[in-house]
Amino acid sequence: MNLTYDVTMFRDNFESGFTWINGFNRNVFRFSERNALTDPLREKTWTYADLNKEINRLANRWQRDGVIKNDVVMYVLYNSAEFVFSHIAAQKAGAISCPVNYNWAAGEIAMVLEQNKPKVFLFDMEIEQIIKMALDLSFHKPEICISVGEKESEISGVIAYEKYVADSPEEEPVPPPSHIYDEVLRLHTSGTTGHPKGVPVNNINEVLTAHDVIMHFPLNPMDKTMNMTPWFHRGGIHSGGLTPTLYVGGEVVILRQFNPKICLKYTQKYRITFLIGVPAVLNMLAKYQEKENLDLQSLHGIVTMGSPLEKNACIYFQKVLTPNLFNGYGTTETFWNSFLSPRDLPEMSGSSGRSCTDDEIYLVKVYEDRKAEPDDFVARNGEEVGEIIIKSLSKSTCSYYDNEEETKRRYYKGFLYTGDLGTWDKNSYITVVGRKDDMIISAGENIFPAQIEEAISENSKVKDVIVTSVPDKKRGEAVVAYVVKEDDDLTVQEMIRYCAGHPMLSAFKSPKYYRFVEELPYNATGKKLHFKAKQAAVQDLEEGRLERY
Repeated sequence: MNLTYDVTMFRDNFESGFTWINGFNRNVFRFSERNALTDPLREKTWTYADLNKEINRLANRWQRDGVIKNDVVMYVLYNSAEFVFSHIAAQKAGAISCPVNYNWAAGEIAMVLEQNKPKVFLFDMEIEQIIKMALDLSFHKPEICISVGEKESEISGVIAYEKYVADSPEEEPVPPPSHIYDEVLRLHTSGTTGHPKGVPVNNINEVLTAHDVIMHFPLNPMDKTMNMTPWFHRGGIHSGGLTPTLYVGGEVVILRQFNPKICLKYTQKYRITFLIGVPAVLNMLAKYQEKENLDLQSLHGIVTMGSPLEKNACIYFQKVLTPNLFNGYGTTETFWNSFLSPRDLPEMSGSSGRSCTDDEIYLVKVYEDRKAEPDDFVARNGEEVGEIIIKSLSKSTCSYYDNEEETKRRYYKGFLYTGDLGTWDKNSYITVVGRKDDMIISAGENIFPAQIEEAISENSKVKDVIVTSVPDKKRGEAVVAYVVKEDDDLTVQEMIRYCAGHPMLSAFKSPKYYRFVEELPYNATGKKLHFKAKQAAVQDLEEGRLERY
């Protein structure tokens, strides 16, 4: 490398110091008395100085207990102050922050415990019984288990959060050496089997993800953000969540779980400037706002991810809630990568926008036996369907944790091959038309038919099953199971009880509709034709042949 200047000082400082936690620490210094976090349920607000002290107590206790660089801190927590403390304290201690979906079944949580082998494990007491089952199922037993909630856990070896940090000092912990490539966050997404895959996020990803949000909203130190979705998702923690808001010096207001009445009352009371969620919740917000007519003048915008905004719905939301709607499209692996701003809406409703400032999104041809090259484009005519591929080097590590096979399958030449199918027009606006892997999105959760089919097939009374979805006003999509009976006495009520008790089926994955059939659609090579099942399901729903749970 032939450079025209001495790179030593820049390289040494940049590679060790361009981190999210250093950005947070800068805000503790310059905005020490400004509000950083508010918990309406506790009626408590932490300034940046107060929040930093709470985080330091936890980080110091972890270091005292032997938590070192690259240890994993896993937590199954609702949106809460303890979620914030855990996420940031992990970075101060040099550990990897690993939030987990609290909607998962015990078997799924056990699976990620075994995959990630956390040294520290925190959980909310509201889901204590599921956690107990998960810990019993898992071969890996975390060294430190901490419960969060008013009651003390009855699980052996678990200590309550307040007891754990009671005598821990508030001073800054000794920071371990850091590098921009260090993994600081590990999220989980699912493949076509529905089994969780670890998605590593490094220091520079965290900083540039924050910059991306700050630029696209835009976000400033006077903003107050509130997520209507859980923080364990990439969209939750990164789209106006902890990462950008606390990096820019704004205030995070905690919404533990979504409720339209509570959400809008908090918006009015705390003068929220940005709400973040999925399109499925906006209809509930709008209907409540029409009835109550609360003061929402503080809102600078509502930002959504996960699915497109239909045009009539978009116009309705702009009229009732705020004219400033934003809609992003992306993945857990790459965050959001295309964006619609208020200037695009409602004209471009239904599309996913065009690529964000630092990203490249292309639509390439689909081949059965290989990936298309990144420049093997489909026509930009809004008609030819191709696979959506994404290059987002600022927000992605281009890898999965401990999964070389999946990394090679999904990544190529720096691009993530999403499996989403779409079209694009002459102005590069993208419209998603389907999914190669038949994924279902219900209430913002990704659901994969293969996992549900596998679980249902374990029932001795079931001969065969195919899972698909139908449109649902509340959830976006609802899960449908077509079942071929092995035992003629099998009933829908039995299926409901069976799915509710299966350790690998979360409540949101269990079918909401059933139909017993004589045969399922297969192709000549024995592959289930999910698109045929989906076509049938829509017609069966319209004609009343599906039995609803």
